[in-house]
Amino acid sequence: MALSKNKQTHVTNLVRIINSTYNQVNRNLQILEEEGIIKTARYGHVRIINLNLENPKTLTLLKALEMLDRPIPRSQDIG
Repeated sequence: MALSKNKQTHVTNLVRIINSTYNQVNRNLQILEEEGIIKTARYGHVRIINLNLENPKTLTLLKALEMLDRPIPRSQDIG
């Protein structure tokens, strides 16, 4: 969610936010980069991750995350 809201972050920030290891985060970032969902750039020792908003897969994932982030209506609110 951190990347979906900010559109840009760095690997160390993701590791901290999701309370994971660098290797686990890096492995998943490699998959996302291979799919074209993210782009990465290096600035010295810092690797910046950006969402690739030109990729339809990225847009679909962002829409799904928005839906999951919405409150669930109570049964009396439906209908």
